[in-house]
Amino acid sequence: MSYGLSKFIKKFLPRGLFYRALLIVAVPIIILQLIITIVFFDSLWIKTNKGMTRALVGEMKTFIISYDNDKFNNKDLSNLFSIYLDLNVDYKIEEFLEKEQKNRWFSPIDRNLRRELKEKMGAGNYWFDTTAYKELIHITIRHSKGHFEFFIPKDRVTSTSARVFALWITMPALLLIIIAIMFLKNQTRPIINLAKAAEKFGRGENIDEYRPSGALEIRQAGLEFSKMRKRIMRHLNQRSEMLSGISHDLRTPLTRLKLQLALMKDNELSKKMSLDINEMEKMLNEYLKFTSSNYLEKDETFDVSELIENTINKYDNNQIFKEIIPRIYMNGRKNLIKRSLNNLIDNALKYAKKIEVYLSKKDNNILITIDDDGLGIPEEEYENVFKPFYKVDKGRGDSKSSVGLGLSIALDTIKSHGGNILLEKSPLNGLRVKIFLPL
Repeated sequence: MSYGLSKFIKKFLPRGLFYRALLIVAVPIIILQLIITIVFFDSLWIKTNKGMTRALVGEMKTFIISYDNDKFNNKDLSNLFSIYLDLNVDYKIEEFLEKEQKNRWFSPIDRNLRRELKEKMGAGNYWFDTTAYKELIHITIRHSKGHFEFFIPKDRVTSTSARVFALWITMPALLLIIIAIMFLKNQTRPIINLAKAAEKFGRGENIDEYRPSGALEIRQAGLEFSKMRKRIMRHLNQRSEMLSGISHDLRTPLTRLKLQLALMKDNELSKKMSLDINEMEKMLNEYLKFTSSNYLEKDETFDVSELIENTINKYDNNQIFKEIIPRIYMNGRKNLIKRSLNNLIDNALKYAKKIEVYLSKKDNNILITIDDDGLGIPEEEYENVFKPFYKVDKGRGDSKSSVGLGLSIALDTIKSHGGNILLEKSPLNGLRVKIFLPL
């Protein structure tokens, strides 16, 4: 049950580190401010307003009692209460009209007035309106053959310190949250930079310079990443140098063998051996191409539509049909993408007569589809054909012309760009190759 509850709560939590850290900092501040506000309004503001309202109604009651006392001049009494107590009152010898009372139950001022007037004046003997005037409260009290009309400033029944308190309690909280956001940005920026550097390195892009920064733990992770990157680059350079040496060492004896075969008198034997040597040379070239470092070429923004269009046009084959959306741009290594497309189209041309190439865009992905009407590949071999030097059927035609590295090179290139290649049954009864690339 606790696992299910935890999983349910996680759905509503932010995924990013920055927003999670901000939540950890901001939520306690907001809860603390709410508690302080509730305590203030309950214990201080509301109780203060109750006391002020009780005092006001008491003064009104005192005025009415004094008004009925013949010892005081009523006009002087009204002026006295108006000057010193801010009670503007007028007695009208008119019948008290039963007006509809606005029940604003959400207003603390209305609730307090209603309670005190009912207690001191009696139910049905009063009417008041707190909304007709911006700064005044209009109160009518039944008395004898007429009624009193009081016009009282609102600050007599409510404390103005509430606004000041709200300002003082809100501004520091906002200031603290803004400072927390600034600090959290500085703390999460090194993690984001490290993630971007790792992502670029994983795609095979050049990382010009990465400097670890931030907290000690983040700096340590950045230093370890830099060490790992240098070790991998050193390994790649050593591999390239070793393969360059192997290439030079193997090409020399192959050249000597070709020269000796040219001098042989047995032409039939010479022809057979030349085929084997040519195959060895081709295997060597493709192996070097497969293991060569992809880090030498820099990323650039290019038009994928134009690249595919030009690649297909170079084949000058009217059996290659295309349907390409124009002006689709991506960032990557243009020559490697072109080489991968060439490998896939070459494979299709070896075993098929008709080829269809489609380019489309969906969300943030590019989809390149290559269909052919060839023999196809059994479904259980879809994963195996991407292995280096793997051949589905060694007895197939043109098997000697292929080393088994075309699909391996293509998959390696596409994955280094953050994409993938999938194989399916083609509607043309051959093989369908689907290439996914991120924009």
